[in-house]
This record gives sequence, structure tokens and C-alpha cells, in this order.
Amino acid sequence: MKLLAIDVGNTNLVFGVFNNDRLEASWRLSTAPSRTADELWVLVSRLLAERKIEHGTVDDVIMSSVVPELTSTMSEMVSRGFNRSVVVVDESKVGIPVLCKNPGEVGADRLVNAVGALDLFGWRVGPIVVIDFGTATTFDVISHRGEYQGGVICPGIEISADALFERAARLPRVVAEKPLSIIGQTTIESMQSGLFFGYLAMVEGIIGRLAAEFSESNKPLCVATGGLAQSIAVETNAIDEVCPNLTLHGLRLVWEKNQ
Repeated sequence: MKLLAIDVGNTNLVFGVFNNDRLEASWRLSTAPSRTADELWVLVSRLLAERKIEHGTVDDVIMSSVVPELTSTMSEMVSRGFNRSVVVVDESKVGIPVLCKNPGEVGADRLVNAVGALDLFGWRVGPIVVIDFGTATTFDVISHRGEYQGGVICPGIEISADALFERAARLPRVVAEKPLSIIGQTTIESMQSGLFFGYLAMVEGIIGRLAAEFSESNKPLCVATGGLAQSIAVETNAIDEVCPNLTLHGLRLVWEKNQ
């Protein structure tokens, strides 16, 4: 059977088609909340056609969304284009205990990531920290008992870059990437150094503080996903695993749990 998994994020829309448990194809589009259901259908149907996937062969659709205005639009697109109702993920569907004060406030993508990480690394006796490098950078803690405990939310590196440009009159807009040296020789290099290495230090610092919550013999496994995961992981020993498709993997598992 074929499952279409959709993750609606603040910066990107991520689509994946699973053929049973195998990810057959995936795409990443920019998020535009003003898009209509018709526009989304044109994009999705074209992507499927390019990979020779007939939209009529899609048996079911599951979605996590942190953009409320797109949740209903995406659901309408699925209903009209695939003649299916979409399974929209919330805390009641993920199948793991959510130990937050207000479970309904936790982003569906964070819960889905936790489910995916438990499936991939749950064999390891100990807690897991999932770091998702998206519009915001989130750190989510899963206990050794498979419970979602909570986490940390920080501004993403692009938000920091935009803030520098918008709040400092003489600073240009820069691409937040690793410079050749930490000592910048130009304004742009200096900004890139501060953004990249400051962000890296923030990631290492938060991982260290989270790890300090556990005993020396029970240190968490750190799993990274999202756009900058690989770029940051190669610069630090604090990240143990990189899983680019963790959210899609978790969506497939949540769908299975709800059958």
C-alpha cells in the first residue's frame, strides 16, 4: 500500500510517499500560507507525476502541521485530489505518554519525531534527545521508558540572521553558513562567524545542560534532523546520529498505530 505523509512546517512543506515501510519519494517545498487547495494540488500532482506515482494509488494520507491556516487548506487538497480524509496528528494519536503540563500545546512534528526516534533507537537503554533544526531549533527529551518529557525551543539560525539585518541599520543580510575562519576579515565573514559558531555553541551548551539532568551512566543519545542537521553534526561530537527523514518516518509509524 502507499501512504502519503505530509509535514507542514513554518518554513517548509515536506511530502513523502511510502510503499509499505519503504520511503519511495520525498520532496521539500517552501511554506506559503496563502496557497489555495488548488495551487497545492497542482504542485503535489506534478511532483507525483514526475516520479511516475499515480495519485489514485495513494491509499491513505497522514499530516502533522504547525501552521493552522494551512492545516485546513491541506486537508481540503487531500479530500479533493485524493478522495481521502487526512489523519491529522495530535497528542492523542502518537501512542506515547506526553508528560507536559499542556500536551495539546506540543507541536505535532515534535511528537512525531519522538515516535520516529524511539523506533530507530529505542533498543538503546537510556533517554533520547531529538534536535530538529527548523525555523525554530527544538530539543525534545524522551525518557528511557518511552515518555515524551518536554524540551527546549530556540530561534533557528535563519531567524537570528534576519534579526541582525532588520535591527542593525548597517549590517547586510547574509547567508548563515560556516565561514573559512572564526576570525572574520569582513563584516559579512564576521556575521557568518557569529551566527554559525554562536549557534553551534548554543547547541552544544543546551545538549550539555540536558545531559546534566541525567546520571553519568544514563547520558542521552542525541539525534539530529532538519535542514542544518548534517552541517552542525560534522562540527561537534555532541550529536550522535543524523536522521534527515525522521519526521516522515515518525508519521508513517503514527499512521500504523492508528489503524
